[in-house]
Amino acid sequence: MSKKIVSIFFSLVIFFNASAQPFINEINAFKKADSSHVIPKNPILFIGSSSFTNWKDVKNYFPGFQIVNRGFGGSSLPHLIMYAEDIIFKYNPKQILIYCGENDLSGGPQITSDIILNRFTELFILIRNRLPKVPIAYISMKPSPSREKLLITMQEGNEKIKAFIARQKKAAFIDVYYAMLNEDGTIMSDIFLSDKLHMNKKGYEIWQKIIAPYLKK
Repeated sequence: MSKKIVSIFFSLVIFFNASAQPFINEINAFKKADSSHVIPKNPILFIGSSSFTNWKDVKNYFPGFQIVNRGFGGSSLPHLIMYAEDIIFKYNPKQILIYCGENDLSGGPQITSDIILNRFTELFILIRNRLPKVPIAYISMKPSPSREKLLITMQEGNEKIKAFIARQKKAAFIDVYYAMLNEDGTIMSDIFLSDKLHMNKKGYEIWQKIIAPYLKK
């Protein structure tokens, strides 16, 4: 077998593996990091999409708390369910914070607020069945300027998740949405990077003030 054919074969194997297991490279990176670093016992676990991934200095915002950040960019709620063993249960967390849902909505007009609620409910029940005493907090989907056309569905999704959480024990809804708006209801422009999707330091400072009171000592 020629080197060219071998190269094509392995490229196809990698391609189909990635298709069957989206974000597997990110999950493998977490495993590698876990093998080379001391992981805190019973940490506060951050899981979700790129708003957590990009919060690389999150520990500096919450001194005195043992935090493990396992957000991976581009992920949606089904991906958190798919990789629950790798990003949730292996850490035996004392508390779980979730930021996810924005990417679900970007999947197309067929993704409704009810679908977002159903996906979150599935994730919540999965966690609750395995970790019945661990507090779970959901951070509301944020109003990103680049996703302005999704804001109505996003608000509906936030409200439905909030109502669901209100009926649960050891659960909290952390609302960051309205704190990211100007007095006239427009989205603050100076708290986002140039892509108008991800936040800069000012944005994370807003989140820090809102999230801090919910963290468990």
